[in-house]
Amino acid sequence: MMKFLFCFLMLIPLSFISEFWLMQFMFFLLTFLFLFNISMNYIWTNISYLLGSDLLSYSLILLSFWICSLMILASEKLFKLKNFMNLFLFVMVNLMISLYLAFSSMNLFLFYLFFEISLVPTLILIIGWGYQPERIEAGIYLLFYTLLASLPMMISIFFYYETFFSLDFYFMKNDMNNLFMYLCMNMVFFIKIPMFFVHLWLPKAHVEAPVSGSMILAGIMLKLGGYGLMRLMSLFLMIGMQMNFIFIIISLVGGFFISLICLRQSDIKSLIAYSSVAHMGLALGGIMTLNSWGFWGALVMMLAHGLCSSGLFCLANITYERIHSRSLYLNKGMLNILPSLSFWWFMFSASNMAAPPSLNLLSEILLINSLVSYSKYLMIFLALISFFSAAYSLFLYSYSQHGSFYSGIFSIFSISIREYMLLFLHWLPLNVLVLKSEYFTLWI
Repeated sequence: MMKFLFCFLMLIPLSFISEFWLMQFMFFLLTFLFLFNISMNYIWTNISYLLGSDLLSYSLILLSFWICSLMILASEKLFKLKNFMNLFLFVMVNLMISLYLAFSSMNLFLFYLFFEISLVPTLILIIGWGYQPERIEAGIYLLFYTLLASLPMMISIFFYYETFFSLDFYFMKNDMNNLFMYLCMNMVFFIKIPMFFVHLWLPKAHVEAPVSGSMILAGIMLKLGGYGLMRLMSLFLMIGMQMNFIFIIISLVGGFFISLICLRQSDIKSLIAYSSVAHMGLALGGIMTLNSWGFWGALVMMLAHGLCSSGLFCLANITYERIHSRSLYLNKGMLNILPSLSFWWFMFSASNMAAPPSLNLLSEILLINSLVSYSKYLMIFLALISFFSAAYSLFLYSYSQHGSFYSGIFSIFSISIREYMLLFLHWLPLNVLVLKSEYFTLWI
């Protein structure tokens, strides 16, 4: 694991002198090198000082590499305009290092440290390259929602160390039957994933962020919350059996309400951002059931959502660069103007509603099994969420592609090969990984 960290540290000076294509090549190269470092095991492997990986961390590190490579591919306009491109690459490399260290840390305090450090490059991306003046407010929302809950977590980590003398994940088997510690330790992850009631920072951050910021937020940053919960739930088994049903109900009822909100959105990015809350609510419900179906379902949902939601944000950005608006009322009739792009809108909308053969379908099957085995009454909200996810995905596709196009559009440039490649590299792993689903269902 240390050799990959060394490779990333070598990218920091390169970011000040490199060209767009060279940096992109380096990121893709590191992705494929890590792919061969495979760890399809629930036991820690590739262990070095304080770093290592099991299947959970390996999957999310690989997703981080892939999304960060595609972020550079999506940001070519920034390089053409020479809009502080070296600073952008520097921020990207630092963000990737912090995410890599957060997911590969075998120590709770190191995980917490890099979990918080990853906020800073994301904040710089939103404030530095966002589109509207409201990006400052969005950045503050992002920062303070997370920081508000992170101080109690830090204090509870210190208390845990004082009590049990170890913060290594491998040795964290001590059951803490304490409601206060349960809330202090996990609230920051509820905000990050995000749970309904503490989700308001996410749509604001997505709408104001540049395409790279939206991709990293949807693709990776939300997964830090799920990853943290999956690592720490083993500490709270007794109190979890008594309290988790509250968070399951909040997640599923909230997912239903958010799905209704999606049907009333006029901003494309806002609709995709709210759909993220609904999907991650399902993943949170799966984690909170504390059974293996739920854990594996949550992992597959995190991978599927990371690729699908990131791809939808890329599509929204491709349209925004041509129409200069995110409004659904102006982005109508795209089938008449850009018919080849409508194919990709259809493919990603279909994946978003969990149509086969996407990973979203596999994750929903696992999560529905998990939640129905927890309580048969949860089937009501699962059915509503599944139905309305199809409804808002169809609404997004049909409203943006059909109808008469806006008369104020007088010139549109065609889709480039780079943009086709960007969308294809999101769609391919999303629909091909399902062929190797035994990696995620072998341990159930």
